[in-house]
Amino acid sequence: MLMISTMTLIIFIITVIVMMLANLLSKKTLLDREKCSPFECGFDPMTSSRLPFSLRFFLIAIIFLIFDVEIALLLPMIMIIKSSNLMNWTITSMFFIFILLIGLYHEWNQGALEWNE
Repeated sequence: MLMISTMTLIIFIITVIVMMLANLLSKKTLLDREKCSPFECGFDPMTSSRLPFSLRFFLIAIIFLIFDVEIALLLPMIMIIKSSNLMNWTITSMFFIFILLIGLYHEWNQGALEWNE
């Protein structure tokens, strides 16, 4: 136990030293208005240099990732059907699919799946 805590302390100290060295040796200087603004031949920018971000697209992407991970969890259930108790497997599978369907219904009810508004 003492060896683990000693190694944790050494790793923490090395990490802090590396972070401090990176902060001291970096070429960053204090930010000012001119350095933060985009370069447009010396003129102030007419519009924002940032592109608008679609929050609806972001939500659809997050929902896709969630359901993609759930599919990755469902696929191994098919492989273990032979080596497990059929009743326990059925109850576990149905419970998991029921939770997925409740989540899908909730997203549909909240309107997160409707692209056009």
